[in-house]
Amino acid sequence: MARLLLLMGFFILVILSSSACPYDQKQSLLKFKSSLLNNTIMGTNLSSTYTSIFGFESWNSTSDCCLWDRVICNSNKSSSSRRTVIALHLDSLVPSLSDEPAVVSSTVLVPLFRIKSLMLLDISSNSMQGKIPGDGLASLSKLVHLDMTRNNFSGNIPPQLFHLRYLQYLDLSFNLLSGGLSREVGYLRDLRKLVLDDNFLGGNIPDEIGNLTKLQELSLGSNGFSGRIPPSVFNLRQLQFLDMRENLLSEQIPTEIGSLSELCTLALSKNKLTGVIPGSMQNLSKLETLRLENNFLTGEIPSWIFNIKPLNILFLGGKGNTLTWNHNSKVVPRCMLSQLSLQSCGLAGETPLWISTQKALDYLDLSSNELQGTFPLWLAEMALGTIILSDNKLTGYLPDSLFQSLSLSILDLSRNNFSGQLPRNIGDANALMILILAGNSFSGPIPGSISDIYRLLLLDLSNNRFSGDTFPVFGPDAFLAYIDFSNNEFSGEIPVTFSQETRILALGQNNFSGSLPRNLTNLIKLEYLDVHGNRIGGEFPKFITEMSSLQILNLRNTSLEGPMPNSISKLRGLHILDLSSNNLTGSIPPEFGDLVGMIDTPTTFSSISDVFTFSIQYIDLIVNWKRSVQGLSSNPSIDIYALLDLSKNRLSGEIPASLGNLKGLKTLNVSSNSLSGKIPYSLGGLESLESLDLSHNNLSGKIPQSFEKLLQLATLDVSNNRLEGPIPTGGQMDTMNDPNFFANNSGLCGVQIGLPCPVEPSPPTSEDNKTRDSRFAWEGVWTGFPLGFCLSVLVIFLTGWFPATALFPARRSLQRRQRPVSRISVR
Repeated sequence: MARLLLLMGFFILVILSSSACPYDQKQSLLKFKSSLLNNTIMGTNLSSTYTSIFGFESWNSTSDCCLWDRVICNSNKSSSSRRTVIALHLDSLVPSLSDEPAVVSSTVLVPLFRIKSLMLLDISSNSMQGKIPGDGLASLSKLVHLDMTRNNFSGNIPPQLFHLRYLQYLDLSFNLLSGGLSREVGYLRDLRKLVLDDNFLGGNIPDEIGNLTKLQELSLGSNGFSGRIPPSVFNLRQLQFLDMRENLLSEQIPTEIGSLSELCTLALSKNKLTGVIPGSMQNLSKLETLRLENNFLTGEIPSWIFNIKPLNILFLGGKGNTLTWNHNSKVVPRCMLSQLSLQSCGLAGETPLWISTQKALDYLDLSSNELQGTFPLWLAEMALGTIILSDNKLTGYLPDSLFQSLSLSILDLSRNNFSGQLPRNIGDANALMILILAGNSFSGPIPGSISDIYRLLLLDLSNNRFSGDTFPVFGPDAFLAYIDFSNNEFSGEIPVTFSQETRILALGQNNFSGSLPRNLTNLIKLEYLDVHGNRIGGEFPKFITEMSSLQILNLRNTSLEGPMPNSISKLRGLHILDLSSNNLTGSIPPEFGDLVGMIDTPTTFSSISDVFTFSIQYIDLIVNWKRSVQGLSSNPSIDIYALLDLSKNRLSGEIPASLGNLKGLKTLNVSSNSLSGKIPYSLGGLESLESLDLSHNNLSGKIPQSFEKLLQLATLDVSNNRLEGPIPTGGQMDTMNDPNFFANNSGLCGVQIGLPCPVEPSPPTSEDNKTRDSRFAWEGVWTGFPLGFCLSVLVIFLTGWFPATALFPARRSLQRRQRPVSRISVR
């Protein structure tokens, strides 16, 4: 009996050991966990307090790793084989809980490369930086699925990756990869600008990509690849999904694209591709998604595109493309589209009626065309989710039926010629999230029912003729974050009937009057406040300094008077302050130099990323809407711009030297005041400064030589002051050659204005000093000798030692000897 129990125990032990993951694989996973939590860059360690977020709480040495979260083992159907780890879902491990997310080194992946049985590895969205570890990936020869998207990988695609012969899924999108750039790079947020820049030094997609003949999905979008689409791609005959969006790819789309007969998705948008849409694409009989927008494509939009029966998503046109629409062609689509974008495609006349046949259509973008006529009733009744008809020539009223839709979430009709009052039933469209009606001729009051749209996030009614002094009352729990009522004819007091979620409030260029209401402080998330061009008046409201979330404040031309409060420095996030064209008096508070937001400006406007993470993935609505906001100081990147404008007031006193602390400033304007004293030398430390205007003041002294350090300076205006001396040279100062910017000063000179400065004598050398000292010594001898002689004779004469006649010959002799002495003295 004992022997039987021992035998049974042995078999149970064998079964249990064969069903558990191998010891070495468990240790590799535990080492990966430890490395991830402790090996981060920029000093941000991922403490164990985040293990529940990661899904690591089940990862411990006492349990079977096949039972851990994010780990999948093969099913053990045979008692003779052990279970092994075949899939790791390690996406989104690194939390983004701050403005400075952790950046993880790719070296943390090293332990995973010991798990040779891996078939699926997903490490997406982890902020990993460095090169893709090619040697490590080469050891995972069984990989079928590799997902590395949304990281910070840089340099080349390693050649070892192209030896993974079983690979069917490869996603390297949203990184910093390029065919030619191999050096290490820094933060993703800093270099994302570089990737999208036209001058980014990219490289070709390696031809070896064609070695992965089993690939079914390939994503290389949002990187820095340039050059042509490699011909080897067309060896991938099993390819179903090809995404190369948002790179720098150029040349024509190869005609061989038609040979990828299994292709369902082709996304090449936002590149530099040229030429026409190749006719071979009509051979892609399984194509469901085609995205070619924002390139440099030319020619007519071929009508055969609408004969591809499976086609569901079609995006053409956009910035760069000059595709045209053949108005003589009769389109009878065989496809049934759910998303259609024909932005900037030369559509003219009435809105194309064939669109009404697309019964499944949910997204429609016909912006930037030449459409005319009224808003089509058939379109209002199609119950779309997104309608974008901005930048056309549409006219008339909006039909009531448009707002009876229960699915309409985005409506952009900006910059047309619509008129009349908004329908009173606008509040029935309770699914609306974004409503942009800017740049039309709408009039009358805002319907009160609009406050019933509880999901509304963005409301832009700017640049119309809306009027009235009553406004919809949004509840404190409403989601509305972006409000732009600027450039209308509203009157009465500044409205404050908005929710606590309000981030941007633009009310400029209306007829508002009275003082700024203190209730603005209830908008605890307000980042942008613009009330310029209204009749506000009164002293600068000190309660504004309590609005700690403010980043942008525009009170230009509002008749403010009195001094500026020293407490302005409490607004630590403020990076744009425009108080120009008012009646402010007193001196510039030195505390302005403590405005942290102008010392170290943010790289993103936080609310944009926060609110729009629900993903407007097919449009650039925020750019369209922000066009009015960007008008402030004519700056295209208001979210990362720092500006201080105090011009056209009655300020006096000296310019505080503390302004030199504002290293992030792009624009500083204190012109047209009564400022006096010297220009602070410290202003030369404003390393980011692009525009400096000190004109029309009473400044005196010299322009500081420190200005040569202003390497970003493009405009300098110091005209109409009392400055003197040479204009500094060196650096950007050599390019400041417009005489008007230096005019009406008391004594400026320099090459910039074509007025040479007086030559100052050079300091004497030691040899010159010796010669001069010797000359002075001999001059003393020749001057002192006759003078002493004359005085002696005069004394003798006055005391009676010699008769006067005895002196006449001596006097004549003295006169002859005085001539050279006189010449020496004058010299």
